[in-house]
Parts: sequence; C-alpha cells; structure tokens
Amino acid sequence: MSLDAFFEYFGELTDPRQTAKISYPLFDVLFLTVCAVIAGAEGWEDIEDFGEAHLDWFQDKGLFTNGLPVHDTIARIVSALDPTEFQQCFVHWAQSVNERTGSELIAIDGKTLRGSYDREDRRSAIHMVSAFAVDNKVVMGQLKTEAKSNEITAIPALLSLLDINGCLVSIDAMGCQTKIAETIISQGGDYLLAVKDNQELLHRAVQRELRPVHSEETKPDNVIIEHGHGRTEAREYHVLPATALLAEFPEWKGMKTLGVAIGYRQDKSGKSSLEYRYYISSAELDAARFAAAVRGHWGIENSLHWVLDVSMKEDNCPIYRENAPEILAGFRHMALNMLRSETSKKASIRRKQKMASMNSAYLEKVIIAGLASLGKK
Repeated sequence: MSLDAFFEYFGELTDPRQTAKISYPLFDVLFLTVCAVIAGAEGWEDIEDFGEAHLDWFQDKGLFTNGLPVHDTIARIVSALDPTEFQQCFVHWAQSVNERTGSELIAIDGKTLRGSYDREDRRSAIHMVSAFAVDNKVVMGQLKTEAKSNEITAIPALLSLLDINGCLVSIDAMGCQTKIAETIISQGGDYLLAVKDNQELLHRAVQRELRPVHSEETKPDNVIIEHGHGRTEAREYHVLPATALLAEFPEWKGMKTLGVAIGYRQDKSGKSSLEYRYYISSAELDAARFAAAVRGHWGIENSLHWVLDVSMKEDNCPIYRENAPEILAGFRHMALNMLRSETSKKASIRRKQKMASMNSAYLEKVIIAGLASLGKK
C-alpha cells in the first residue's frame, strides 16, 4: 500500500517539536493514530497497544524503524499540533474524496464532547461544529468552539474552508443569522435556515404567511406517515415564495422560499404532540425538495453524532490536554469517512472497527478505500 496519497495532504503539518529532539517522525505518529482510531482506539494507551500489536505491519511499510513511542509521547505530539493547520488538511482531503452529487445538501450542526471537560482547570467541555455531506455521509470539516453559543462565529469560519458552490446548506435556528446567510450566498451556495424566536420578527412574519397554506382546508403538499418504536408519526411540508417578505426583510439576501414542516406524533399510550418548524431558503424549493432537505438535515444526528457516541464512544473519551480533543475529533471523523468508504463487506461501523483491529489486511482495505480518490490524482 502506497502512503503517498495520505502524505499528500497530511505530510505538510508543522512538527511542533524541536528538530534535535525528534525520535519518531511526525508522519509515522499521525498514521498510527488514524489507523488505531479506525480500529476503535479511544485513548492514548489504546493507540500504543494497537501499535505494538501491529508493529510488524507498520515496519513493513517503512514506519517506526526505531520502535514505537510510548503513549505519553504520542499524547504529547498529537496535543501540540496546530488545530487550524490540521483542519485545513482535513478539509482538503475530505473535499477530494467526496463525490459531488450536483445540488448537494450540506448539514451544519454542533456537538459537545462531554469527556473533554478539563477537571484540573475546570474548563468547559469543547463544542465542535461539523459540516456533513448528507448524500454521501462524509464529514467535510469541523471547528472547535468553547460553547454552543459560539456556533454563530464558528459557522462562517467553517464555511470559509469549504467548497459549497451549488450546494444547499442547512443549519438549525442558532445559525439563522444574516451574516451566515450572506456568507453562504457569497460562496455560491444556497441556505436553508430554521427560524425560531431568536429572530422574533422574521419568525412571526413567516408564520403569518404560511398559516393559510397549512389550514385544514388546504390539501397537504407532501405527507409522510411512519409507524415504529411504539408510535405513529405523520409529517407534512408546505412551501411558498418569499416574495411578500422581501420588502419587509431586505437584510435577508436572496431569500426566495418560505417553508413549514408539521410533525404529528402519537405514542402507544395515546399521548400526542404537534410541532410546527419554520424555514427560509435562498433556493427555489418545491415541497418535495424542501421535505427531503429538512429530513436530510437530521441525518447529521443519526449518521454522524449518534455513530460517534455509540460506535466510537466519543462522549466517554476523557482527553482534554491542550489541542488533543479537537485533533482527536478530527481523527474520528477521518476514520468514520474511511470506514464508510470500504463497502466490500456489509457491516456496522462498530463491526468494521473490530475487524480492522484484528485483521491488518482488512485495515489496509479500509485505508485504501479511504484514500482511493487521492491516489487517482
């Protein structure tokens, strides 16, 4: 297996160590870390143990010719990496392996890494904002914030790293900000933003315009009914041109569509609930595409956040040293992208991790699949 493709994107990371004190090449440590995370490693000792178990495999590839570093050394090297440099390398790699689908949906959402709470300095757990290509289930990039409220400033910074030309970018109500909408438009994308009371006047106006189209007399444009897990759910979707609001809200550049998603739920006890969620978009959306985008946005919860917590035990990872939480989050996203790209065997992410930990031949298949697009360059 050639490592040139991996080196092409991650070989330019600045080594934080003094040249005279380097015993283990930075590239070797980075490659060990991503391989170990692919195989389910959750902490520094796991990474060392994985390296020891597969040392012959690494040395056959010309890595760790002087032996393997101990976990403290691995932790010190990874924790000192520049997270900005790392994220730029990650984004360039992710964009090269993601096959564009045309009018692609990119969902942006945040997640708190609960295990990253610093008990010594009592610093809050970090919050990561991620961009997720819904159709291909590929993590496109991520940035750290110190709190959920800081998503407002992190989202434009993350968007600036991405190629969103021709894409529809969906964000929850936290990201319903005029500057974020302008950033998306300026980069050639379209926005789909949830509207709530943090934009009170806009929220009221969107409700007012959409109220007639989802009245009882109106035939639903798009209805989905599902039964499962002891409950029944029905969802319907309506859209309208945003023409009536353009003069009232000129600050929302490019606004073309208003939408409402109505959700009805009844559990097996008979308890029911009804929810209305309102949206604005710069794209001209019909009800079907609007419905697909709204449902697709929540794929970031089911296909990314849930997998990170359940399969990769992210919330249980008690690592908070320096830049380590952010860097390791990036490695987990990298590993997830690679595991999903290996399709020769139908298996859950967790099972693929176990196979990679026990079988270096399968681990190599995962890495080759993940780097395939790079190798074609």
